[in-house]
Parts: sequence; structure tokens; C-alpha cells
Amino acid sequence: MADLPAVGTRVSLRYRRPAGSVPPLTDVIGHLIETGTRLKVQTKTGAVVEIAHDDVVAVRALTPAPMRTSQIRATEHAAALAWPGTEQTWIDGWLLRGAGGHTHRANSAVPLGLQANTGAIPTIAEWYAQRGQTPWLAVPDRLLTVPKGVPVHLETVVMVRDLPAGEPDATVTLAPRPDEQWLQLYQRDVPVDVLTAVVDGAVTFGTRTGAAVGRAAVTIAPDGHRWAGLSAVRVADNQRRRGHAHSLCSALMAWAEGQGARSSYVQVLVDNAAAIALYEQLGFTAAHRTRYVDARSL
Repeated sequence: MADLPAVGTRVSLRYRRPAGSVPPLTDVIGHLIETGTRLKVQTKTGAVVEIAHDDVVAVRALTPAPMRTSQIRATEHAAALAWPGTEQTWIDGWLLRGAGGHTHRANSAVPLGLQANTGAIPTIAEWYAQRGQTPWLAVPDRLLTVPKGVPVHLETVVMVRDLPAGEPDATVTLAPRPDEQWLQLYQRDVPVDVLTAVVDGAVTFGTRTGAAVGRAAVTIAPDGHRWAGLSAVRVADNQRRRGHAHSLCSALMAWAEGQGARSSYVQVLVDNAAAIALYEQLGFTAAHRTRYVDARSL
């Protein structure tokens, strides 16, 4: 049998059935979620098929299944609740988030409702103007069309994978709030109340002492699917390429699984090749993109 692809890869796997079965072989298509003496493949229905490694005849990596617009909307909804800023309001299907200007993500409006369109933009712009902020719109693929020629900023790829994944790691400590060590390693001027904000969910902060930090938040999409969002992952400059980020993210996903999360996502700038490579190694695949647009340019 050929070498197995990375956990998280969508595969087509052929394997032997019990002796005497007709036909003797069968196939399963889904995401590889566990390897070892026994393999586990999660199908699109959520069912998990467990197969002895020695029974596998052939395995083929597949391209990621294309996401439907409804799936993009659900993922973005969960992500918005996981980084919601310190105040939120809904306007005609748009979720507006504010956090005193700290981070684009926490200070932008995202079109989540089916009725969200450009008609609400003047009201959105006024909401941010009252707070002295740029009226950023976070625009995911297919949820709103950005006219040609309109400048876009911080284009981001959203990568996803199914859970379970990762194992608890004794070298990674988890806490409900970032402590001084975490903040020093993070090295960004983001207030603690922005970092800890989450709507109808749970959040944790992981630390690998002296080496790496990261954040995970579990929130629920309108379809009931629990998502784990990994963010704020930072490795100290003198500790890179030593596996710290991999161990940290695995521990955060293990925590998220314990919170009932079924899938995980990350949001990575399209030009951050190192981070994209890390998440690919962790089994994430690109699902869609989002970008920021100044509402005044529309």
C-alpha cells in the first residue's frame, strides 16, 4: 500500500471486507482523521468508518470537496462569533463588530444573513463613523460581490479540517485568559477584553513556555455545527522550526474536541506561506477566501 497522506486529507480508500464477504473489497470516501494500526475515515454524513491498516488495499488523496455557499456562510458565522469585538449589532443581515480599532477582524461588518446587501452600507458606514473607525466590510467569497476596481485589503484564505485531531500535550498549558507570559510572546497590542471576547461559546489560551502561544474559540453556526477557530498563533523568533506551533495547535484542537467541536478553521493571510504550510501539515485545506473593503469605496 502507498504511504498514507496527512491526517485531514480527503481520500478514497479501498479495503478488504471480512472473509467470505461478497464483494470482497469495498471503498469509502471521506476525510482521514486517524492513522496507526487502525485507520478512521469520516464520511460527508459524519459517520466514521474504522479500518485495520493491514486491510487497506489502496488509498488516493482527493481534492477538497467544494464548499457550498451555505457552508461558507455557516463557517463565517461561527468565525464572527469567535472574534466578535467588544460590541456587536445586527443591521439588515450584517453583523457589525467594534473593538476600538484593534484588529480588522474585530472592527468590521460581515454579511451573514441571506438579506445582507449593499443597501445597508450607508447605515454601516455611519455606525463606524460614530466610533471614529474605518467602516471595514469583511467580504467572504460568494456572500457579497465586490465590484471590479474596488481596492481590497488583507486578503485571507480560510482553511478547514474535520475533528477529531490532536492530542493533549503536557508541555502546553491552557487557561481561560492570557497571562503576562502569553501576552509577551504574542507581541501585539490587542487588549485582553478583545482577546477573550466570544459570543455563545468558549475560549482558551495555550502556551508552550518560552516558545509559542495561541488561542482557540469554539462557537456554534446557525446549523448547529460546532466550529473551533485557531487564532493568535505566535512562535518566538528564536524558537521557530522546532515543532512548537504544531504541538500547540494540536493541543488546542484536542481541547476544542472536548468542547464538542466537530470541525476547525484558521484564517491566514494569502501571502503568509509559512503559516499556510504549517496548517497544511496539520491537515487543513483551503475552503474559501475573504477580504476587507472600505465601505466608503462602494
